[in-house]
Amino acid sequence: MWKQYVDPFDNIALSAALAAAPILFLFWALAIRRMKGHVAGPLTLALAFVLAVAVYRMPLSLALIAAGHGAGFALFPVGWIILPAVFLHAVTQRTGQFEALKESITHVSGDRRIQAMLIAFCFGALLEGTTGFGAPVAVSAGILAGLGFPAIEAATLCLVANTVPVAFASLGIPILVASQVTALPEMAISQMVGRQLPLLALLVPFWLAAIIDGRRGLRETWPAAAVSGSVFAIVQWWSSNYLGPTLPGLLSAAASIVALALLLRFWHPAVPAAGNEALEARPGFRRQAYGWSPYLILCVFVAVWGLPATKALLDQTSIALHVPILDGAIESGMTGKPVPATFAFNWLATPGTAIFLAASLSGLSQGIGVGALARLFVKTAWSLRMAFVTIAAMLAYAYLGNASGMTITLGLAIASTGALFPLLSPVLGWLGVLITGSDTSSNAIFGKLQSVTADKAGVDPVLMVAANCSGGVSGKMVSPQSLAIAAAAAGLAGKEPDLFRACIRHSLVFLAAIMALTFLQAHVLKGMIPDAAIGSLAARQAPAPSLAWGILATAGVAVTTILLLAKRPPAAS
Repeated sequence: MWKQYVDPFDNIALSAALAAAPILFLFWALAIRRMKGHVAGPLTLALAFVLAVAVYRMPLSLALIAAGHGAGFALFPVGWIILPAVFLHAVTQRTGQFEALKESITHVSGDRRIQAMLIAFCFGALLEGTTGFGAPVAVSAGILAGLGFPAIEAATLCLVANTVPVAFASLGIPILVASQVTALPEMAISQMVGRQLPLLALLVPFWLAAIIDGRRGLRETWPAAAVSGSVFAIVQWWSSNYLGPTLPGLLSAAASIVALALLLRFWHPAVPAAGNEALEARPGFRRQAYGWSPYLILCVFVAVWGLPATKALLDQTSIALHVPILDGAIESGMTGKPVPATFAFNWLATPGTAIFLAASLSGLSQGIGVGALARLFVKTAWSLRMAFVTIAAMLAYAYLGNASGMTITLGLAIASTGALFPLLSPVLGWLGVLITGSDTSSNAIFGKLQSVTADKAGVDPVLMVAANCSGGVSGKMVSPQSLAIAAAAAGLAGKEPDLFRACIRHSLVFLAAIMALTFLQAHVLKGMIPDAAIGSLAARQAPAPSLAWGILATAGVAVTTILLLAKRPPAAS
């Protein structure tokens, strides 16, 4: 068994500086040299590989297998979630459903600032609450680009908007994982995150308006931004504090969509933003349902897949594989325990399969033959090939960093800052998501370190673990995986450096806000921190939503299937 050297220079600051070299190189490659993602990613991996073997003294065989393990995870399940999401968008374009969707959205508002709030923020959050792993960015960026947004702007808006829903993605998976690795009650973590991210949710719609149209956008669309942001924030706070981590992603997004739609029945900006004209004739109900049905059935399918009873049934087909040679061959430099290495091939239980079924049903029901649908799927996969190279390289680096101890070195360096730890704690979450592209993975890597360090520093561990979740959401928009997905969906293959430069300042501002809030909660606003024991009791008393979700899901599948099987309605006049 090989033991990790988490401090190879016996100086944590020097070791951390070296461990950060791949990240610094990645920033330089994207922001300064403007390398394409499929070039910058493999070069970052190569640098990390050299450091792992030469400095951290990791055996060559283990380094190779660890990197391969990460690349495999990138292809499945991550790639299998992204590919069907983009495939769904391609199907709606082929069937004409996307044109009907555009008519529906344009009738609601021809103002592109409002459209960004509705699609990038509200609808993207709804998808994040059910799927996660890049699918929301892929779908919403494709919709905005199809509505006529400049490609760079469409991708940037969706990346920036895909922040506050991330901690509660995929029915609360990031918080559930944080609870598992720290042994802290999931309800307490949910409550603490729900007392941080709603403050950011208030800001995001205003931020989108400012990106599109500066101060004029803020001045002319503030009612819509205030309604969508405040309703989202209030429902996210309430559901995370009283229902737990599984429903805030869905409830807050759905409430925000309804609230914004109601507002737009009575109010519109006095001067619509240039570039879109409102559709005067209201599309008929059948045509609107025709346009929205693929995305409605997508949400229903994924929600059904996320139900505990469904997951338990589908997981019976899953295959858990121990990674040869790597599994148990590394002794953690932090805990002294063997590091497991397994690969779960949950081919039926993964949300990607639900998305694929929704996309396939959309195409087949509208007359696309099996052969044509298969060719469209292959064409979509080929269009994403460079994005998959980027994602595979970055997740290979993430897994290699974990296995070699480089990632732990960065965490220990931040954890050694003493009184400044509450201020810097969200940076760990930001780094984790930047490297892995996932708030769930970031919590798995740094959650225990956050908890242990908090106890040593005399800070509430619930706050620090929540800060890892909340800080991580601001790193999502600059993660190379997210950049590659957004670029592919918006037709910007190879333009990841432009997206990185467009998003990095927003990411750092959001991170700074979470850092300041966490520091204040640790030292001034201590009353905002929930009691872990009370949170655990609340979790036991929280109403179980499974039955209600089952009823809603069944009804949703029936209704949307009928809509999909209906004949194509006439175009709006």
